Amino acid sequence: MAKLNILRYPDERLYTRAKPIQQVDDSIRQLAADMAETMYAAPGIGLAATQVDRHIQLLLIDISEAQNDLHVLINPKLIGSTGEVEREEGCLSVPGIYDKVTRAERVRVRALDLNGKSFELNAEGLLAVCVQHEMDHLLGKVFVQYLSTLKQNRIRTKLKKRLRETM
Repeated sequence: MAKLNILRYPDERLYTRAKPIQQVDDSIRQLAADMAETMYAAPGIGLAATQVDRHIQLLLIDISEAQNDLHVLINPKLIGSTGEVEREEGCLSVPGIYDKVTRAERVRVRALDLNGKSFELNAEGLLAVCVQHEMDHLLGKVFVQYLSTLKQNRIRTKLKKRLRETM
């Protein structure tokens, strides 16, 4: 397995729409394994292929404390949602930045697993928020886009300054 480089906001590649995966094969399974290693090492609870500069519809989520409940969704499609919840979100592509975002409280998603079999996932609470957050990445959207223009500009400035300080 290999740890992958995570793109950082405001990298333009984060705004790329992911393409559907045509065939679930060993290369997709290897990418999922590499993404899982990257996500756990970060540490994070979700990662979309877009964030590692692979613009295909693949995302991983594990909200368990023990990091032993990995959800892999290939070509996910939202087929239902109910309720509304406001939660603080963060993102591996926007390190150290957290803010409140309003999303559906419960979602139902259809996707493929690592064997190419279709399944449906009912999610609520944190899992539902993570599913929506990661699916946004596949659409080329970063959670800070839900925030005001002023907040987005402050975040962009802060992250650019941080990047300059590490060079």
